[in-house]
Amino acid sequence: MGRWGIALGPAVIKQVHDRIIQIAQASKVVQGRKMRVDTTVVESNIHYPTDSSLLGDGVRVLIRGMHKITELAGAAGAKLRDRSRSVKWRVLEIARAARGKSPPSRDRLKTAYGSLIQATSRVVGQAKRFAREISDGVKRCTEIVQQTALEGHRQVLDVMVPRVQQVMRQAKARIFRGETRSEGKIVSLFEPSTEVIRKGKAAKPTEFGKLVKLQEAENQIIIEYEVYAQRPNDSDLLMPAIEVHAAKLGRVPRLVAADAGFYSAKNEAAAKAKGVKRVCIPNRGSKNAARKREHKKRWFRDGQRWRTGCEGRISVSKRRHGLQRCRYRGDDGMRRWVGLGVIADNLINIGRAIAAHPAT
Repeated sequence: MGRWGIALGPAVIKQVHDRIIQIAQASKVVQGRKMRVDTTVVESNIHYPTDSSLLGDGVRVLIRGMHKITELAGAAGAKLRDRSRSVKWRVLEIARAARGKSPPSRDRLKTAYGSLIQATSRVVGQAKRFAREISDGVKRCTEIVQQTALEGHRQVLDVMVPRVQQVMRQAKARIFRGETRSEGKIVSLFEPSTEVIRKGKAAKPTEFGKLVKLQEAENQIIIEYEVYAQRPNDSDLLMPAIEVHAAKLGRVPRLVAADAGFYSAKNEAAAKAKGVKRVCIPNRGSKNAARKREHKKRWFRDGQRWRTGCEGRISVSKRRHGLQRCRYRGDDGMRRWVGLGVIADNLINIGRAIAAHPAT
């Protein structure tokens, strides 16, 4: 199935998932009376990002590409100057200086970053020159296969140079101006769409990946998943989730359960207007006595106990089906990875439900 996913893409995997949900409904594994929803982060397959390590990655990739161009095109045009060694020493110097918190250590850190950015800038300028000379025909090959390979290396340089320049800008802003938020900030040269997500976890306060919504019905069946290009507010996801539930299962759920991040008075009123009888979403910031009494009612406590199964489903999906970290590349790779993990989890749970009630 992993090979199928690579060949077919995320759209077809989504269709396979929808067909599995139809089979589950036909087998009476899913009735659609209840719905619970939660979000989690699937991390990209990247190392922990620091400005120095990203600059080191950029220099390594650019110089490697220019080495391959030189091997193909020979000595024509600009000559390659390999600055890998000096960049490596600057990265190590930054790592040592970053351990200290004293003013001299801060000064050494800024000096080392200045040298690293300067060396990286020279490598970027050289990469631009190489790409321009390939386009102008200064660096070329006589054989078609080699010329095609040369054009491929030029395209890699054209893609990586703007990313390295962005890392240089955000490093300058953070180190020399103290600005931690930069426009267009990237945390990986190889997965530039990776987001910095903070969900308030004590063990892992900062995660690097994509926000994923998992939406379940009865018997722990995930009826819908979504990988978001930009992290939305959880409260904006509740009503679309109810609409998807009704569209896929043909009925509005009687009970909707979620954590406090999904709560808003507007959401609660809209859900009830849609026909939801029990909106089991806590509003922990409320000081209203009637609201507090409602939180203590049996149906509300039972709904919240059932909602905590979302946490278990997320944990199992990460441990058993690899949703802790995506091993595919790119946005399409992330959607393929999540889709295949959800399908695998659903197949196990559908099989268990059918085995528990073979007569139905």
